[in-house]
Amino acid sequence: MREQGASESVDARLATRLGLLRTERGWSLDELSRRAGVSRSTLSRLERGELSPTTTVLGQLCTVYERTMSRLLMEVEAEPPGLVPAAQQPVWRDEGAGFVRRSVSPPHAGLRAEVIEGTLAAGSVVTYENPPVPGVEQHIWVLEGTVEITVDAATHTVGPGDCLRFRLHGPSRFHCPGPDRVRYALMIVLP
Repeated sequence: MREQGASESVDARLATRLGLLRTERGWSLDELSRRAGVSRSTLSRLERGELSPTTTVLGQLCTVYERTMSRLLMEVEAEPPGLVPAAQQPVWRDEGAGFVRRSVSPPHAGLRAEVIEGTLAAGSVVTYENPPVPGVEQHIWVLEGTVEITVDAATHTVGPGDCLRFRLHGPSRFHCPGPDRVRYALMIVLP
């Protein structure tokens, strides 16, 4: 994971937060490993800040901790202002997955919705085994390119201007078939 700008401080704060979430629940690294399906050694390195999580691993941890990825990332950021200038919108990258995530309207205390801009490189696939919060409402509006989104075992091809909306209860998969990248707006509303 890399955020534009002060990536090291965000990574360090994320490592600390992940450790706190585990200890708040009284879980050992072995217990978290069992629940999340992530090796104990990887979890230990993440919590010590020696390793930055991939989108998949962070998604698995968010599921176990019942948080959207944006909400977890917000927890390691300072309190967001009402106005979020483009230059101050946190950007998170998973270079290995070809995925870039801009938190356009980050989670905020008292608000249930957030807006994310996602960019997925041609040929890239991002898979989430479970929703971070069962029943989370998502609206995906494609701004450019095409993405194949699989939800509830049904695959939808979503092109420019199209919007796919659903409540997420199981696994999901995002695939950019190409030839160009896909850029989309994702609106998340907590149940």
